[in-house]
Amino acid sequence: MSDRMKQQANANREAARTLRDRGKDDAAQRLESRADELESGRVTDVTESVSRLIGWGFGRR
Repeated sequence: MSDRMKQQANANREAARTLRDRGKDDAAQRLESRADELESGRVTDVTESVSRLIGWGFGRR
Protein backbone atom coordinates (compact mmCIF):
# COMPACT_ATOMS: atom_id res chain seq x y z
CA MET A 1 0.00 0.00 0.00
CA SER A 2 1.40 3.36 -0.99
CA ASP A 3 1.80 6.34 1.32
CA ARG A 4 -0.80 8.17 -0.77
CA MET A 5 -3.36 5.45 -0.02
CA LYS A 6 -2.49 5.43 3.70
CA GLN A 7 -2.99 9.18 3.84
CA GLN A 8 -6.33 8.88 2.07
CA ALA A 9 -7.48 6.13 4.45
CA ASN A 10 -6.57 8.33 7.42
CA ALA A 11 -8.39 11.30 5.87
CA ASN A 12 -11.47 9.11 5.30
CA ARG A 13 -11.46 7.99 8.93
CA GLU A 14 -11.14 11.59 10.15
CA ALA A 15 -14.01 12.68 7.90
CA ALA A 16 -16.07 9.74 9.20
CA ARG A 17 -15.52 10.90 12.79
CA THR A 18 -16.69 14.40 11.84
CA LEU A 19 -19.78 13.04 10.09
CA ARG A 20 -20.60 10.76 13.00
CA ASP A 21 -20.38 13.77 15.36
CA ARG A 22 -22.94 15.49 13.13
CA GLY A 23 -25.28 12.50 13.29
CA LYS A 24 -24.65 11.23 9.77
CA ASP A 25 -23.90 7.61 10.58
CA ASP A 26 -24.64 6.20 7.12
CA ALA A 27 -22.17 8.51 5.39
CA ALA A 28 -19.60 7.85 8.13
CA GLN A 29 -19.98 4.10 7.64
CA ARG A 30 -19.38 4.47 3.88
CA LEU A 31 -16.18 6.44 4.50
CA GLU A 32 -14.94 3.89 7.03
CA SER A 33 -15.67 1.07 4.60
CA ARG A 34 -13.68 2.88 1.93
CA ALA A 35 -10.79 3.37 4.36
CA ASP A 36 -10.86 -0.36 5.17
CA GLU A 37 -10.81 -1.13 1.45
CA LEU A 38 -7.81 1.15 0.89
CA GLU A 39 -5.91 -0.46 3.75
CA SER A 40 -6.75 -4.01 2.66
CA GLY A 41 -4.60 -3.84 -0.45
CA ARG A 42 -7.49 -4.74 -2.77
CA VAL A 43 -7.32 -1.25 -4.31
CA THR A 44 -4.52 -0.52 -6.74
CA ASP A 45 -2.88 2.90 -6.79
CA VAL A 46 -2.79 3.90 -10.46
CA THR A 47 -1.95 7.58 -9.95
CA GLU A 48 1.47 7.33 -11.58
CA SER A 49 0.14 5.39 -14.57
CA VAL A 50 -2.65 7.89 -15.14
CA SER A 51 -0.22 10.78 -14.79
CA ARG A 52 2.09 9.27 -17.41
CA LEU A 53 -0.85 8.63 -19.73
CA ILE A 54 -2.04 12.23 -19.46
CA GLY A 55 1.49 13.50 -20.03
CA TRP A 56 1.79 11.30 -23.11
CA GLY A 57 -1.60 12.52 -24.35
CA PHE A 58 -0.49 16.12 -24.14
CA GLY A 59 2.86 15.32 -25.72
CA ARG A 60 4.96 15.93 -22.59
CA ARG A 61 6.68 12.56 -22.32
